[in-house]
This record gives sequence, C-alpha cells and structure tokens, in this order.
Amino acid sequence: MEPETETPTDALPDATPMEELTTSVEGLFAQGRVFLEGLLRPWNAYQVAIVLGLVLVAWFLTRVFGPRIRAWMASREGWPTWRMRILVIVHRRLFLIFFVVLVWTMVLVMREVTWPSRSYLLSVVAELATAWLFVAVVARLIRSPVLRSLVRYGAWIYVTIAILNLREEVGAILDSVGFNLGGIRLSLLGVLQAVLIVALLIMAARFLTRTTTARIERNEDLSPSMRVLVVKFMQVLLYGAAIYIGLRASGVDLTGLAVLSGAIGVGLGFGLQKVVSNLVSGVIILLDKSIKPGDVISLGDTFGWIQTLGARYASVVTRDGKEYLIPNEDLITNQVVNWSHTDEFVRLDIHFGTSYGDDPHLVRRIAIEAAMKVDRVLTVDRKPVCHITGFGDSSVDYILRFWIRDPTGGLTNIRGNVFLALWDAFQENGISIPFPQREVRMLGDKPTPGV
Repeated sequence: MEPETETPTDALPDATPMEELTTSVEGLFAQGRVFLEGLLRPWNAYQVAIVLGLVLVAWFLTRVFGPRIRAWMASREGWPTWRMRILVIVHRRLFLIFFVVLVWTMVLVMREVTWPSRSYLLSVVAELATAWLFVAVVARLIRSPVLRSLVRYGAWIYVTIAILNLREEVGAILDSVGFNLGGIRLSLLGVLQAVLIVALLIMAARFLTRTTTARIERNEDLSPSMRVLVVKFMQVLLYGAAIYIGLRASGVDLTGLAVLSGAIGVGLGFGLQKVVSNLVSGVIILLDKSIKPGDVISLGDTFGWIQTLGARYASVVTRDGKEYLIPNEDLITNQVVNWSHTDEFVRLDIHFGTSYGDDPHLVRRIAIEAAMKVDRVLTVDRKPVCHITGFGDSSVDYILRFWIRDPTGGLTNIRGNVFLALWDAFQENGISIPFPQREVRMLGDKPTPGV
C-alpha cells in the first residue's frame, strides 16, 4: 500500500461568502436560543417581571409629573433660550429618565440584598437604557432632522450590539455580505464603516467651515470678493480632505479605483460641463474682482444689486423684491453693466423739449435749479448740467444730466422726481412743453374759406 499523503491546509478550499454568512447567522441564532432558554430560569424570569413593573411605574410617573412640568415651563417666560431648550429635552425624555433612575436604583438594591448574578439582566437593561438616553440627548445637538434621525438610530443599534457583546457575530455577518469588484472586496461592513467615518469627518469639516466663515466675514481688511473666495476655497479643501481621509481610514484602496474613477470622471465631465463652467467662472469673477457683493448691475432686462456670490450662481435682488439666480457663466460671457464697479457715482440723463418762444438760457437755468432741489441729486462735487441737443420739428431739444451716488435706491424713481420738478418749475415760469400738432383733411371735402 502506498503511504497516505497529507493534504496541506493551504490546499483546502476557502469558505465561500455564503457559507460564512450561514455560519455566522447560525451562531447568532444559537446564542439567541440560549438567551431565551435562560429566561425560563426563576431568577431571570423575576428580573424580566421587575423590568416590566418598572416600565409601568415610569409610565405612571410620566403621566403624573409630565403635565405639571409642562405648566411650570410655560410660566418661565424670562428664562434664557438655552435653558428652555434643556427643559424641553428633559420633558420629551421624561419616561426614559424615570426608567433609568428606577432601574439603576433596583440594580443597587439587588446587589446589596442578593447575589450579583441575580441582577445581571437588570444591569444589562440599565446600561441599555442609559446609553439610549445619552444618545437621544446628544443627537438633539444636530440641527438637520434627517441627519439627526440617522445618527440617533444608528447609535442606538451600535450601543445595543456593543452592550450585548454581539459585535464579532454581527461584524462577521455584515462582512460576509458583499462582492468582489476587480481586486477590491466590497462588503456591507466596509460600506457602513466608510459611511460612518466620512459622515463624522464631514460634520467636523462643516463645523470648522461655519466657525471660520464667521471670522472671515468679520474681517474688514479683506474685500467682499476675497472673503467669498477664501470661504469657497476653504470649503472645497475641508470637504475634499474629509472624504479622502474617511475613505482611506475605512480601508478603501483608492489606487484600485483609478480606472473606474477615470471612467466615471469622463462621464461626469460631459454631464456636468455647465456646472464646472459655472464653478470656474465664479472663481474668475472673484479673482478679477469685476463683480462683488453689493454692486449694482444690469444684465439684459435685469437690474439690481448683488446680494451673494455662490459657487454656481450670483443672487441679484431687484427693486421689486425679486431675486434672480444668474449663472456665473452668464456674467462672464454676456455684457454686464456694473454701476458701482470703480466708484458709487452714477450719471443719469433726461431728455425734454420746450417751445421756440421760450428763452433757452432761462430754460437751462430753471432746469438745473429744479434738478438741484430733488433729493439724492448731487449738488456739490458733480452739479447738474443742461445742454441744447438740437432744433426739432416742434420744440427745442435739451438734455439734463445729473449725478447720484446711491443706485441701490433705484433709478426710475429719481428720474420721475426730476421730471416732476421740471414740470412744476416750467409751470411757475410760464415755459411751455410743445407737442406735435397735425391737421387731417378728408379727400373730396370742399376747402374751408380762408384756409
């Protein structure tokens, strides 16, 4: 007989992911079955009954003291906002607070009067309730409702698994659910870890961005456009670093995704061409300082002032309260009139005509005096002027030019006020504003004698 040859362990086939998943699930169910069987023991059953009784007591205390605490809170009108928020959080978690106090009190009493093993289940329930209460209170610090719900439920699941010592079993189940993508193994556990780490880093980056942005906006040494540029650059840097560090920390090999990311990048490049163009245009606008927050601009039929400069668009508010979101690319490629680019002075022109019987020297002087009496018209540095522009068919044509330094106050209203001042001044001095007169005759009519 030939001697038996030993098969090396390396030659044994590896367990498939499905087999690993089946083994992990069977082990988890086995532990659950053992736990349920243990509940049938006398002292474990007593502890379960005690927990149910404490739940009823906590519910009764909440029903009794809840309305009284709410009425007392309503009478505290002069308290600071932060103190009232703490009271609201306590009032909403009143049942859980009562239960935590009662169950820990029962655990301490049980440890004093009997063996510690006879209060093991109560200790586990007390730890779970305390962890859930802590997570619920801390999650209230997150402003976003969606993010707050995700953090709260995710943290509840994690602390429950950790306190029950099921991290290895649950981790094995999550790790066995996945697939291979080239040389990369993508599992549910890895995805959850990556999402968690990236989310935490993005929250930290968001906090740093808000804190730094507030300080930058208070810095008067920087121009408004430079402030926006620094804030946008800082946001891109912090969020990009958060995503990159989070993926690296979660074990994702970014070099293995080079080909895939290149293909995705080409597709996104064609699909997001306009978005990228607006981003680049926004950076150019901030660098050359052609447009900055507070400037009064005209673009086509839109006239207003720049309220904010975003990464993709500029917010322009008009006099009628409408807010136009103009893409940054339009501000680069189209003709834009910036009324306050280099200075805040704006010149306005008004055209009018008077009768040939009126003295043009008197008309010019009256027009200038009338314009100088209107509010917002400059009368010192840049005085109004009036010139004759031509001799028309029915009138002598003039142009009245005056300056203002607050275009955000509107242009149509100041023109209307100047026209009204001219009308009143001409009426007082007997100057007439002619209008074209035409004589219409019907063919075949007899001519009027003497005409």
